[in-house]
Amino acid sequence: MTQVRDIRSESGPGIVMPIGGAEDKIGRMTILREVIRLAGGPAARIVVISTASSLGDEITHAYLQLFAGLGVEDVVGIRPESRQQAQEESLVAAIDRCTAVFMTGGNQTKLATVVVGTAVGDAIRAAHLRGAVVAGTSAGASICSEHMVSFGSGGSTPKFRVGQVSQGLGLLAGVIVDQHFTQRNRFGRLLALVAANPGQLGVGVDEDTAAIISADGQLEVKGRGVVTVIDGAEVITTAYTATGTQPLMMSGLKLHTLPRGSVFDLVGRQLISAPGLTPEEGRPVVATLSDVPSDSRPRSRRIAAEGAHTTTAELRRRPASS
Repeated sequence: MTQVRDIRSESGPGIVMPIGGAEDKIGRMTILREVIRLAGGPAARIVVISTASSLGDEITHAYLQLFAGLGVEDVVGIRPESRQQAQEESLVAAIDRCTAVFMTGGNQTKLATVVVGTAVGDAIRAAHLRGAVVAGTSAGASICSEHMVSFGSGGSTPKFRVGQVSQGLGLLAGVIVDQHFTQRNRFGRLLALVAANPGQLGVGVDEDTAAIISADGQLEVKGRGVVTVIDGAEVITTAYTATGTQPLMMSGLKLHTLPRGSVFDLVGRQLISAPGLTPEEGRPVVATLSDVPSDSRPRSRRIAAEGAHTTTAELRRRPASS
């Protein structure tokens, strides 16, 4: 299977890792361990930015303890609360030396208002360009986009003005990231945003799930849920004629639901590989008689009875029909 490249072994832009929120913090902690692995393992230098959260120092200290408990000794937390604070050189210096930036959940509009276009925001972008991992959970995932979901309501039906985008950090061009996707039923919201921005791919990330995106646009899925990709390149829609909260007509979309282990090309807009499929772009195996061994009779009861409502033994016990 195609694997996302490890940024530690090469120069250039690093991995961007949107996380759908509510990542496991008490069990296997698969997502947090993946952040550490990509950032250099025990030698990682991680900066936690908790501006989005309403929990203040509590959430900052929680993540510092989590990363330390997983073997990272060099982890610091910063929390600019205003654009003025986001210009401070000490905060920029912390980001300049890190191998990973981790942005917590909370309010993405607050995070964007405080950080985008400031020295801290520029430092995050510079860290990404020199090869650092930039990971964000929930609100921290949304801000990775150039067109960031700023707010909106849930629901399955795409409606006019059901959501709105604003400027994010721009680490992911051509992609709108939404989070808590399945759990908060944000399918209609992302559909509506893609209808209004068909050049953008909609990427919805479930909770305790991460989209690990390399510099060349390959997305690999990790975690418990799925990543949903909505491609509106050929969409036909009423997005520009609808009014009020009118439901939108949308036709011609491509929908991809990607579980753990799937790899998707965001640039080519196509599946690369997925568990259970062949490497050749997901095409199923086609067997012909020339592939069959000369003696291929079923040699186990499991094979012989596959798909049957009754087992071979039960069939043998039945009396012969007249």
